[in-house]
Amino acid sequence: MSGEALFDLSTVFATVAAAVPDQEVLVWRDRRLTYAAMDRRITGLAHHFAGLGLGLHTDRADLAGHESGQDHVGLYLRNGNEYPEAMLASYRARAVGFNVNYAYVDEELVYLLQDARARALVYHAEFAPRVAAIRDRVPTLEHLVQVADESGNPLLPGAVDYEEAVRAPAVRLPEPSGEDAFLLYTGGTTGMPKGVLWRQHDVYVAAMGGRPFGSPDPYTSYDEIARAARDAHGGLRLLMTAPFMHGAAQWSAFHMVSTGGRIVLPGNVRSMDAADWLRTVEREGVVSIPVVGDAMARPLVEEIERGDYDLSGLAAVSNGGAPISPGVRHRLLEALPHLLILDAVGSSETGIQMNHYSAAGSEAEVAVFSPEADTTVVDDRRARVLDQGEGWLARRGLVPLGYLGDAEKTARTFPVIDGVRFSVPGDRAELLPDGRIRLLGRDAVTINSGGEKIFAEEVERALAAHPAVADVVVAGRPSQRWGSEVVAVVALAPDAGDVADEDLLAEAGRHIARYKLPKAIVRRSAIARSPSGKADYRWARAQAEQG
Repeated sequence: MSGEALFDLSTVFATVAAAVPDQEVLVWRDRRLTYAAMDRRITGLAHHFAGLGLGLHTDRADLAGHESGQDHVGLYLRNGNEYPEAMLASYRARAVGFNVNYAYVDEELVYLLQDARARALVYHAEFAPRVAAIRDRVPTLEHLVQVADESGNPLLPGAVDYEEAVRAPAVRLPEPSGEDAFLLYTGGTTGMPKGVLWRQHDVYVAAMGGRPFGSPDPYTSYDEIARAARDAHGGLRLLMTAPFMHGAAQWSAFHMVSTGGRIVLPGNVRSMDAADWLRTVEREGVVSIPVVGDAMARPLVEEIERGDYDLSGLAAVSNGGAPISPGVRHRLLEALPHLLILDAVGSSETGIQMNHYSAAGSEAEVAVFSPEADTTVVDDRRARVLDQGEGWLARRGLVPLGYLGDAEKTARTFPVIDGVRFSVPGDRAELLPDGRIRLLGRDAVTINSGGEKIFAEEVERALAAHPAVADVVVAGRPSQRWGSEVVAVVALAPDAGDVADEDLLAEAGRHIARYKLPKAIVRRSAIARSPSGKADYRWARAQAEQG
């Protein structure tokens, strides 16, 4: 194919499967699936979806950016081989799989499925009672596929068993296109979740391994992808710690696929178990572990310090979605001096935008990153690209089509500046004179106190520097004096002992200006986070107001 090749994710997987059929793509407990075996299962499930009439109904050329012309398949699943299989099978039938947060209660689930106009749902049996309770409230939901699990819940009436669906009779499958949609719902931790629509080609190149490692240029053909997979001689082995329903997990997984690598799941996929993670790393020769901020990195380093594990083959910890505090980063590098820590910045609306690296004796500056060539900062009106200074973090080039069903928010988040379309999802940033970018924080969780803008993430980083702080999230609450005041919701380490608020504030005061310090500290035994590790700022605001 030419340099103008448009890649679709189903064909990328099939290409790698043909190139390295006998290499293992996914390992979980006693399951060891090769690329060829998983590709056959994907095709079988695609036959089931296509046989139901799911697929493409309107070409992308005839649609606005916030519109989808394909049927949508909800993926209501914990981690397992079924998640990537069902996701890729939907693409192979030219339908669109999308992530469903398994922590949602009934009302949230109904909202999501209605917003996506889901026609089918693939779900683990443990969620069958919830699906039964809400299915009649989603008029578009016609087809159910149930994955058997340890819950033992029986098959719902009208549902098809997953393994039976994988063995569906063959039907003629359509030819997927790089124009087909990729749909990813945001976490909804600051508001209602929104469905971000990408072209598959664009998200593959922007975030999912569509560029050879270290190269700014994408692959030019499927043949080149096949060669890269063969030349990698087995590729890397990655421990998939985050749920596949999280965009970063899907991106990490496809980075592995693009080079014929192996995705390894820990035995426990229901909750974080650092000891289980590290035993899996030892057993499977894992090279890289992705984490989401201190919520994952702190328990991990504590177990490394406490245990006796052979981690000589572990080369990297990659972080995204939330910051690792300097103290935790330093402890990781002290425990494993050979480790490389990669911090990446990106979002559902931008893909991967910038990063920095830390190694023993060379730790990165906090919140300062080297941007990709297509990442910049635009002014407050989203009308001009800045040469330097504070504004909105932005990306141009390969950006999403829009938000599903929301033309107004699509126009606001994806403005056209000097004839170029940008993605500006709401992160404040400062472009430094040397070309690096300082990330300030999400505008949605910025606190305006006494006329000063205070970024919640900056205050969180400052408080997390205290060794007694196991986790922290910062929110604003109404104040007669300040309009809004900063409140920190803090969970202390179990062995922290008696730590006064003054001690926590003194440590934070060494890192941020006095006016940014919390006016109050609320103690909680644990901080509420999404299954992917991101802070739940709605919960934090409620705790702040109660406190």
